[in-house]
Amino acid sequence: MAVIGTHVASSALVILTTLAVTLTSSASVAREVSIKLPNAQIERLEFAAMPGWADDDHAAAFDAYLKSCNAILQGSKIMRIGRPLFGGLFNACERAKAAGPLDRDQARAFFEANFKPVRIAPSGQTEGFFTGYYETEVTGSRVPTAEYSVPLYKIPAKFLGRSKVFGNYDRSAIEDGALAGKQLEICWVKNPIDAFFAQIQGSTRVKLDDGKMLRLNYIASNGLPYYPVGRYLIDKGIVAKEDMSLDRIRDWMEANPAEGKELRRKNRSFVFFTETPLAPHDECIGAQGVPLTAGRSLAVDKKIHIYGTPIWIDAELPLLSEKPDTKFRRLMVAQDTGSAIVGPARADIYFGAGEGIEHVAGRIKQHGQFVMLVPRNVAVTGSGVVPATDIPLPRPRPNDIMADAMPTASIGAATALPKPRP
Repeated sequence: MAVIGTHVASSALVILTTLAVTLTSSASVAREVSIKLPNAQIERLEFAAMPGWADDDHAAAFDAYLKSCNAILQGSKIMRIGRPLFGGLFNACERAKAAGPLDRDQARAFFEANFKPVRIAPSGQTEGFFTGYYETEVTGSRVPTAEYSVPLYKIPAKFLGRSKVFGNYDRSAIEDGALAGKQLEICWVKNPIDAFFAQIQGSTRVKLDDGKMLRLNYIASNGLPYYPVGRYLIDKGIVAKEDMSLDRIRDWMEANPAEGKELRRKNRSFVFFTETPLAPHDECIGAQGVPLTAGRSLAVDKKIHIYGTPIWIDAELPLLSEKPDTKFRRLMVAQDTGSAIVGPARADIYFGAGEGIEHVAGRIKQHGQFVMLVPRNVAVTGSGVVPATDIPLPRPRPNDIMADAMPTASIGAATALPKPRP
């Protein structure tokens, strides 16, 4: 793919200039409004001063952004007035839809014309913090057998719409049979560790013993406190903080089954799933209700950020090995959330599903630059100071993904499926 630089062809320059002028004129009509991000420090940037910005595939980012626009443009006038940032995103989405398909250069011009980059960091710090997540795959059965004995649960129909159910049962009680006989089992899997990790990631592909693929997404939890099992292993000196990853957690649990069961039960939180109509090649649905895009979708703190906000990440991540030495400079879109994703510059990168993806996503735990692209008519300021906190690993998934938000149409090209763990 071509890199945008100083030697762009003249025809491309005409397209870029015309588009930028048109979009900037439209964007400048709206009156400027101000928002304040809690516990954040703010620094205004220029696109030209952002390393790697010109090299990204902005067309890919624009495609992911348009998915968010489909949801944003359903927002009411009251929402746009009451939430200035949402209103600015709504206006930008109207222009994005009007622009139609854009190539790489045109997409870059669109973002530069409609947004201004603002670097966000927690108060008293200089960088954001990133982790990764993915969609698991396990083998399973629609009926319990000696091999498949660990149930994945749905919620009763009368509880649809609730984000918290069965709050009187913790993980131990449910695993000991508190829900037995209620006909809530969706399917059964082999390994309790697989079930635990499916709950952490919030979605899973279950390859049934008859060859069919079952797609499950988070729908609710019991609402009890989440316990970070990774933090426990660090505090006990079992795994060094710099070596912590989902793979290390799994390896320890597999090598120590009795202790692993006890550790899992320290996490009283329990997750319930819903079946989705997604095909095997479709990506899972994020909390915004739109299909996620591997390498372009982010989970953020929904109490601070608005879904559909473009966010630029500049970090060095352990993508090719366990060493964080691969530059990751990419425009992404806030489309998901998670209860362990807390803070103004905290994000979880969605890596999708496929061979080896779980190993890559599970070892991401790096700091880097978190740059929010703000609509040009919105001014952002910071507010307050809070102490730095350790981020728990792993993380629970969002509690507001509802089944009726899921599309039935095909939403992407087929991707390789990850192999089930032994």
